[in-house]
Amino acid sequence: MTKDWYAWHSDYDQPESALARRLAEVRQRVADALDAAPPGPLRALSLCAGQGRDLIPVLAAHARGGDVTARLVELDPRNADLARRAAADAGLTGVEVVTGDASLTDRYADLAPADLVLVCGVFGNIGDDDIRATVRHCASLCATGGTVLWTRHRREPDLVPVICEWFAEEGFEPVAVNSPADGVGVGAHRFTGTPRPLAPGARMFEFVGYDVLERTEQP
Repeated sequence: MTKDWYAWHSDYDQPESALARRLAEVRQRVADALDAAPPGPLRALSLCAGQGRDLIPVLAAHARGGDVTARLVELDPRNADLARRAAADAGLTGVEVVTGDASLTDRYADLAPADLVLVCGVFGNIGDDDIRATVRHCASLCATGGTVLWTRHRREPDLVPVICEWFAEEGFEPVAVNSPADGVGVGAHRFTGTPRPLAPGARMFEFVGYDVLERTEQP
């Protein structure tokens, strides 16, 4: 059975849920990244953006929100439509919501490298090899001095320390790696290297779904 990613978002509306607490942490890290960004125009990318809850409310409230040109890519058209309406209601004319496969590098070719890259809700839904490949692609998606925000569950085996090592190998330094709720990890890494050219026509990952991964990992 295919997971309903539209219904999945309902947990965000439960203030004490793990998702709501993860969302609050990610939003704070988005705001921190905007605070630290240099003056002038900024670019942001959000992969598997869902309903845009990570990014759109922060841009709407932040003094730098109008400086940001953003692209949110989301496969589920219902979620994408909600994100599109939220951006319009907030007057964020620089925010574009694309309905499509977020794993394809061509979705970001004209905006990369960006000052802010969100890979939230992705690493818990793809295989380890694809996580490593996506981290590698982040060194093309992210501008020097830019920030990548990512999330990953912290159930055993806890892959968060390994993901941090992979980011370090690609020229990123940690800003913060926190667990705002039981079993939840949120990471922020700043890119200190020189962006590599973004590979055209590449697929960074295959979105499988954590429920499918859990079944396949069981002995």
